[in-house]
Amino acid sequence: MSYTALYRKFRPDTFADVKGQDHIVTTLQNQLRANRIGHAYLFTGTRGTGKTTVAKIFARTVNCENPGPHGPCGECRICRAIAAGASMNVIEIDAASNNGVDNVREIVEEVSYSPAEGKYKVYIIDEVHMLSTGAFNALLKTLEEPPSYVIFILATTEVHRLPITILSRCQRYDFKRISIDTIAGRLRQVVGEESVQVEEKALRYIAKVADGSMRDALSLLDQCVAFHLGQELTYEKVLDVLGAVDTEVFSRLLRHVLDRNVQGCVQLLEEVVMQGRELTQFVTDFTWYLRNLMLVQASDNLEDVIDMSADNLERLREEAGLADMDRIIRYIRIFSELSGQIRLSAQKRILVEVALIKLCRPQMETEQDAVLDRLRQVEERLENGLVVTAVQGDGPSGVSGGAGGTGTASGHRPELPKAIPEDVKQIVSRWPAIVGTAENPMRTYMKSAHLSLGGDNKLLMVMEDGVASDYFMQHPENKTRLETLLSDFSGKEIEISIQTVRNGSDFEENYVDISKIIQMEIEEEE
Repeated sequence: MSYTALYRKFRPDTFADVKGQDHIVTTLQNQLRANRIGHAYLFTGTRGTGKTTVAKIFARTVNCENPGPHGPCGECRICRAIAAGASMNVIEIDAASNNGVDNVREIVEEVSYSPAEGKYKVYIIDEVHMLSTGAFNALLKTLEEPPSYVIFILATTEVHRLPITILSRCQRYDFKRISIDTIAGRLRQVVGEESVQVEEKALRYIAKVADGSMRDALSLLDQCVAFHLGQELTYEKVLDVLGAVDTEVFSRLLRHVLDRNVQGCVQLLEEVVMQGRELTQFVTDFTWYLRNLMLVQASDNLEDVIDMSADNLERLREEAGLADMDRIIRYIRIFSELSGQIRLSAQKRILVEVALIKLCRPQMETEQDAVLDRLRQVEERLENGLVVTAVQGDGPSGVSGGAGGTGTASGHRPELPKAIPEDVKQIVSRWPAIVGTAENPMRTYMKSAHLSLGGDNKLLMVMEDGVASDYFMQHPENKTRLETLLSDFSGKEIEISIQTVRNGSDFEENYVDISKIIQMEIEEEE
């Protein structure tokens, strides 16, 4: 006898066997019990969630000679005929290969003939979105007013492609993705009946990879069991068969990325490739891992959503503290974009390497989250005492000097300040990070400003005369908001003076660029 695949062998025969779609099963059972059966149903949802299975159970139930509370009896003559595919009362049509007008016209002609046995003729049209426009039009009238003995069940994964005229004539049922717990529970029943030893962690990983599809989960389980036939199926063996990697690899990869260690990332990817892992699955799993990090940061009460053991959850919490939310979201964006590109690419490894370099080097990108990451990187280097070139405005960068000096064209230099207050030093050294936290348009205007020291040892922001200077000088509330922002960074009350110049050359000639001085002091300390 030939082998039957698990997803076919364990396909539900009654409503009680259907898992994860209780809202649909209950509604259909109530309709059957009250004899309020509709003439057209639309089952929609992702693949492997039970659309065709429920349609077949419903079709058997309405024709069963002895229906029970959970569906067909499975013993009567009609039930056996339908199960064997020999009944003329249940007609399954694959719209992907029968999508023309002529195919639908055949259905319309057959509808006029009453069933030879049983109560109803049930037409199950799978992948109905594949029908042509002409075919939909041919079906329309019959779908609206079919004979009393005809039921149409339309199934599709892409409901948005159906005409509104079709949608309005059907009772719509949306099949949800099945939860990991529900899939794992069903897999546990299957391996019990098949007398296969499977590690619990392996079952849950298969359930997660199935992405809400019971059929995919059973197919994956079938594949893994066949590969290690007669042996206990462990988590490591499942990873081998599916070409996946352990979460410990993702933990190492995250630390390399946070350290900006491009070489470490590429070497780790080399290990993954040499182990024969599937890079598409690697990208998907690492994106999922980053998603879990994000959720751990967002809330302390998401254990059910994250779905992992207590030990792994504790480790995840530790790793979530290594990176802030904005950075993790940027990583997710890059890898989500990668997952859409890698499936059809012939150079998967190169695409992954480019993505990892992007993670380590935000300067390669121009998106806002990448710019913030670059500013954060500058701030970290400044806090660690490393030399970083200060961000300058649009005008030319200044030279050492002070207010009140004569122009450089005459050979004189502005006077250097005798001492710069510590709170002003702190603000100037962290200026790039401060600018990054400001909201537009203030952020844009702060980028174009030059920093100097006023005669009263206050921080002096010098701006070219125009819209930017008017924003602060003609609107005192904006200057107050700026001082509050600076005070939040320094932990002290900061006052700032604002002056204007005609252009960048005027600033160089008449003011000290204290960012240069502070940079020189950092270099001397090193």
